[in-house]
Amino acid sequence: MANLSKTKVVFLWHMHQPDYRDIVTGEYYFPWTYLHAIKDYVDMAAHLELQPNAKAVVNFAPILLEQLDDYAQQIKNYLHSQGEIKDQVLASLVEPVLPPPGSQAFLDLAQKYLRANRSRMIERFPVYRELAGTLESLHQKPFLAQYLNQQFLIDLGVWYHLSWLAETLRRDDHRVQHLQEKARHFSMTDRRLLLTIIGELMSSIVPRYKHLAEKKQIELCMSPYAHPIVHLLIDINSATEAMPDVSLPENRIYPDGANRSIWHLQQGKKVFQDHFGITPVGCWASEGSLSDATLQLLQENGFSWAATGDSVLHNSLRDTANASANDWLSSGKNLHRNYHFANVPLNVFFRDDGLSDLIGFKYATWHSDDAVGDLINHLTAISNTAKDNKNTVISIIMDGENAWEYFPENAYYFLGQLYRRINEHPQLELSTYSEILAEQKPEPLLLPHLVAGSWVYGTFSTWIGDKDKNRAWDMLCNAKQAADLALSKKTFTADEIAQIEKQMALCEGSDWFWWFGDYNPSQSVKDFDYLYRRHLANLYRLIHEPAPDYLQQVISEGGGNPAAGGVMRQGHV
Repeated sequence: MANLSKTKVVFLWHMHQPDYRDIVTGEYYFPWTYLHAIKDYVDMAAHLELQPNAKAVVNFAPILLEQLDDYAQQIKNYLHSQGEIKDQVLASLVEPVLPPPGSQAFLDLAQKYLRANRSRMIERFPVYRELAGTLESLHQKPFLAQYLNQQFLIDLGVWYHLSWLAETLRRDDHRVQHLQEKARHFSMTDRRLLLTIIGELMSSIVPRYKHLAEKKQIELCMSPYAHPIVHLLIDINSATEAMPDVSLPENRIYPDGANRSIWHLQQGKKVFQDHFGITPVGCWASEGSLSDATLQLLQENGFSWAATGDSVLHNSLRDTANASANDWLSSGKNLHRNYHFANVPLNVFFRDDGLSDLIGFKYATWHSDDAVGDLINHLTAISNTAKDNKNTVISIIMDGENAWEYFPENAYYFLGQLYRRINEHPQLELSTYSEILAEQKPEPLLLPHLVAGSWVYGTFSTWIGDKDKNRAWDMLCNAKQAADLALSKKTFTADEIAQIEKQMALCEGSDWFWWFGDYNPSQSVKDFDYLYRRHLANLYRLIHEPAPDYLQQVISEGGGNPAAGGVMRQGHV
């Protein structure tokens, strides 16, 4: 029975990493999937387990689920002497022999061990801080590198991985506490113990979230398989709806984009069902990218709700097609609710960008008491203004991984208090979208048209319009055309076709376009530029065609210094 005496609050945590693998070789180029898994995905489950009355929606990108499986299996096989670990950083944790001191390989690996939040993860641990300081002194005195030894690199690598462990585990696991107390001179036994812990964590993630869903504590939902911007696949020109003056790629049509979008939805549902044993009814379309056509596609593929940012709502309400809503708006009605657009019977919820951005960009520097108190004050103010608990749904939607490293101790105190204090509040109640729709049956506001856009600024500017982003789109269109031609003229086995389709999906992911552009940090742009070109080259290899020479050329160089290193954006300009 729905409790109409309280205003419903929904937290949607989006878990996503692009595929960092070369699927031809199985090698991982970057370690972010397993690092965020052992820190953030574990902690996010643990906080819900510690607060059994708390509720949330948790979204998984299917390509992330596959990587979690792969890592768990690789670690298990390695520990049983039945295989290798195909991630250089993770493998280095237990390599018997590391690069020789003073070599470029030694310095490169050591630098990778510093890719952690300086103030929250490195400075927190005195020995890690000392090792990092020694390494950084080589910039002024490079001759010191010859006096370092392998134990230095071993200890630095162990501390790197210890710093990335979940805070809930750090406080309860005596093995982790033993390693931290030992502090130096880690042995191979210590290193294998840490790898064992990492393997346990990787194997535990999907079962823990599945159990929370079975208890009805969370609702699980999904994104399209490899996280593409669905509506740009369907209609590149739709970017002009929110940005009339946008500069578009030379290729204005992505070949067979609608069917590619259906493939991502159907393949995503298959992977999701294989992992969780249920069919999702909610979809966080990659980057909250929605349009009338996307809503129709989601509804036809069995989804009953979707969500995006409130900038999309504001753009839509200003559109002349929705002039009929003016009377409704002028009467002071509450915007925090569900909507239907273009006669599509699919519920759309809008992220409160202001509240979500407070968590993502502001509260990390506040005391947790003050931060949670401030958020609750905002929530109750919305509730008081709305005076309509049946139809009011306040949505806070965020990455489930990227914000927490900026908080003390991985937001341990903030997240714990957040769930507890909302649970105890007389006016607010945590819920899920499906529970609200089933029990509360809120009345949707019906509008003729949704202006196409994403949760970032209500536009697609993060993924298209910049010269580097447009060049990457043209490369993708060229590769798709080449693949279509090859599939029509050459003979491939069923397995080969499946691999080509998957490689095509990886190229279509949103993350490459996110990072291209001068405003992003050079190192991140370099990493994603390289992997995108590698994915495209692999597609040409799979269709037995020579890769274009331009895939040897850098697309984008970056050079900016955005907030949070560029891994997060604010919803409003």
